[in-house]
Amino acid sequence: MDLRTTYMGIELKNPIIIGASNLVLDLEMAKKLEAAGASAIVYKSLFEEQLNLEAAELEDELHEFDNINAEMTSLFPTIEHSGPKAHLLALKKLKETVSIPVFASLNCTYDVSWVEYAKFLEETGVDGLELNFYSTISDVEKSAVAIEDERIEILKKIKAAIKIPVSVKLSPFYTNMMNVVYRMDKNGADGFVLFNRLFQPDIDIKEEKLRIPYNLSHKGDNRLALRFAGLLAGNVNGSICSNTGIVDGEDLITMLLAGADVVQVVSTVYKNGVIQVTRMLDELSAWMKEKGYESINDFKGKVSKKNVDDPHAYRRAQYVDYLMKAKEYLKKYPVN
Repeated sequence: MDLRTTYMGIELKNPIIIGASNLVLDLEMAKKLEAAGASAIVYKSLFEEQLNLEAAELEDELHEFDNINAEMTSLFPTIEHSGPKAHLLALKKLKETVSIPVFASLNCTYDVSWVEYAKFLEETGVDGLELNFYSTISDVEKSAVAIEDERIEILKKIKAAIKIPVSVKLSPFYTNMMNVVYRMDKNGADGFVLFNRLFQPDIDIKEEKLRIPYNLSHKGDNRLALRFAGLLAGNVNGSICSNTGIVDGEDLITMLLAGADVVQVVSTVYKNGVIQVTRMLDELSAWMKEKGYESINDFKGKVSKKNVDDPHAYRRAQYVDYLMKAKEYLKKYPVN
């Protein structure tokens, strides 16, 4: 089967991309993922906030014993945090190690940093850049429009500053996701990653304090991404990448039918090992053979809103239909 697809103008050998995570910090693991069939890799995000925190912690440690006696003012007067240098070096090594495309990922705190770090990342030789718009808005006076405008301004500045393609990784919490994507598409976004899986806090009731649990996705978590892939397919110029809850070949196929160009996987590799990438591709090939499809383009977007006759597809009507057929569902799935 011809599994080739195109993402942000780059031809990939198949639609499975390894999403941003710690999986590829180990170069041997990156090579195993490539051998298993991964078509591209997104390197873990460069978080400006993390760099700033590390720099502050280092500064505190270096000056912990300053002025311990009258003849000593500092033990390490010239040591400074390396900033993004270690991240950039590791990213460059990954790019040199694998033959598949490598994308960088970026999350910044300040506007000027977005552009500065984007240039640094481009210099490593990566094939594209993913803007990780992960943030928790706690300012009660900040409007939805102001938040969206900030994101779009960042996108515009980065597009003007670098030459490699740029995608945006979005959370699902915008008031009108379709409008946000439409505006970003008009302002040059080359791809949309739907959606960012945000880390949420939990509370340890024994210790009575916050904790951050592991946040791996599960089967069925992909449905929101599926809905918006189906709504956006054929209506935007940028590529569509579905993310979160894509566990097996069935999930991969459903995303492609909805209109996604590619998918990103992370959790299923953590849970099932590198071989899961191969299994998913085998399942896709077997399904295509059974259906008589020779290439992904033969069926991609076949069940998108644009290609489905039902005018209410992917909308509230599905929920209404569920309510009207509640008795049928109860017979099929009885409550004990």
